[in-house]
Amino acid sequence: MSRFGGFVIKNIGDCLLYYFPESSKANRKFGFMSCLECSLEMIESHAIISKTLEQNNLPKVDYRISLDYGSVVLMRTNNSDSQDMLGPPVNMCTKINHAAETNGAVIGGDLYTMVKSFNDYKFKKVKEFSLGFKHSYPIYSVMRK
Repeated sequence: MSRFGGFVIKNIGDCLLYYFPESSKANRKFGFMSCLECSLEMIESHAIISKTLEQNNLPKVDYRISLDYGSVVLMRTNNSDSQDMLGPPVNMCTKINHAAETNGAVIGGDLYTMVKSFNDYKFKKVKEFSLGFKHSYPIYSVMRK
């Protein structure tokens, strides 16, 4: 994660919350590509992780990755040393995660708008999430070309 410029905020049981601060700076493209590359590498590493777990008599682990873009607030509570992150992208990732295939990744419409012109990736609209408003929020799978 760190070699891509990402930071793990916390482990929430079966969820890992992480972010890429470069996506909010002047060179956003680098931050967005780092986020996509890190996530796709986690997917591509699934076979290696599974083999290592099996060799150590540990249960198999499958996962889904959901990504989105938007404003977030990093905070630390008075009685904890760990950080937390709040904001619409965090909430949306929770809601769209089920749309990812097992050991696959999905991105929300806001991130898709920022990365759809990147030539190294293939995006496919997989679903829309109803926000209870007039329009639904699009969800896309992401893969390498």
